[in-house]
Amino acid sequence: MDSRKSALLSQIIKQHIKTAQPIGSKLVLEKSKIDVSPATVRNDMATLEKDGYIAQPYTSAGRIPTEKGYKYYLDNFLKFPSLNNKEIKILVDTLKKYDEESLELTAKAMGRRLADLSRCTILIGFDPDHVYYTGVANLLRKPEFINPERMYDLGLVIDHLDKVMNQIFDEIDDTVIKIGENNPFDGKCSVILTPFTKGIFGILGPMRMDYEHNLSLINFIKQNV
Repeated sequence: MDSRKSALLSQIIKQHIKTAQPIGSKLVLEKSKIDVSPATVRNDMATLEKDGYIAQPYTSAGRIPTEKGYKYYLDNFLKFPSLNNKEIKILVDTLKKYDEESLELTAKAMGRRLADLSRCTILIGFDPDHVYYTGVANLLRKPEFINPERMYDLGLVIDHLDKVMNQIFDEIDDTVIKIGENNPFDGKCSVILTPFTKGIFGILGPMRMDYEHNLSLINFIKQNV
């Protein structure tokens, strides 16, 4: 992929993550520094669609990233920004509050904070048969799950969290992002997993999750819990 189309794809994904809406050429030009004509953007978007990086959900709509598009973004554009001071204070204060408690209570408290900050579901595997999760309502609020059929699918995902965590527990030895067909929890979601002192911490969300922010949260957990 040439640099112009690569930059265009990055902007489409960033705007879609923010808005949850199909992204048109006009919005891309307004929000980016890509210095080309609207016709060029439309032509490049048509090429990206043909190559499978973006898709048109319905006629006359803009484009949304595909699984292939997200994977390209993760491989080529992912950054690790610092958490803001407010978020750091929330997490540090939580650690201090539970400093004399057991690691399990501390991890659960941090999980609840991460659910609030990520607006996703948090998974904690303390061992293959002991799984804690919180923030399920966060997923149910996402536009991706408004459809009743997807809500049903999500219910099945929640029902099988323990089973899946049992299957992957011994495989996670570093921070990983599993997306789409590679995500053992759900093929239309993404999950970020990292090992910590007593098990596995994870953030489960739609493919449209804010990967950079959530990775920063996960890195805090990896370094401090």
